[in-house]
Formats: sequence, C-alpha cells, structure tokens
Amino acid sequence: MTNRNLQLIVKDQNPLTLAPSATVQQACQRMWERRVGAVMVADGGRLVGIFTGRDAVRTLAEGHNPLETALATVMTRNPDTIPPDATAIDALRRMSDCGYRHMPVVDRGRIVGIVSRGDFQGLELDKLEVETGLWERIC
Repeated sequence: MTNRNLQLIVKDQNPLTLAPSATVQQACQRMWERRVGAVMVADGGRLVGIFTGRDAVRTLAEGHNPLETALATVMTRNPDTIPPDATAIDALRRMSDCGYRHMPVVDRGRIVGIVSRGDFQGLELDKLEVETGLWERIC
C-alpha cells in the first residue's frame, strides 16, 4: 500500500509523553529506554511541545545542565501536528518541506501518536521522491 492513513501507522503506539517540568536528563533516559527519537511534551493531556534528539544536542551545546533544565525551557513549543486521517504522503511532504524528522499525530487536541521518517515504507518514500522531482522540473 503506497498511501496509508496515519491512523493505521500509529494505531498500536504508546507515544512517549512527559510533563514540561521533566528534565532533559529524564527525557533522554526515557528516549534511550524506549529507543525513540522524540518526546511529546504534554500539559494536562494537551500537546505543548516536542523534545527531540536535535534539541538534546542543542541543549548541551548551549551549556545547559541536563539534570536541572526543564523541558519547558528547551522544547520546541507548539509543534506542527497532523491529523490521523491524513495520509503518509501528506506527512512526508510536510516533514520534508519543513525539515522535521518527527511529527505528532493529534486528533481534536488529543495526542494519538507520532510519526518519523522511519515509519514510512519504500513505496511511500519513492512516491514523495517522484513528486519532488516533478516539482523541481516544473519550477
């Protein structure tokens, strides 16, 4: 199947979420344990940010102490989200256009899951590559 709905991709997910008060060290530890590249930061069940491996590197490079720095200080606030009825190609396009590696899947304010480039199959990636090539030739 070349254009699955995101709800199919995230249907069995138990996405990693932490509170804004959690520390960078706690987030990195949980990411390592779960073998994931991002934490969704939620306050009262509402997505308020995302913290990724890139954010962790930036945080350390800026000299923040990971044991004391709260996610609220270093997370990407109000990240772009995508609904579960969107297609894999929709997500890939947005991720490619905006330079994201991870995109939260949210339904009416409720966190449903998260997709990363690794969640997509070869045919979906091939379709995006073909589309991108066509646009480059047109423009």
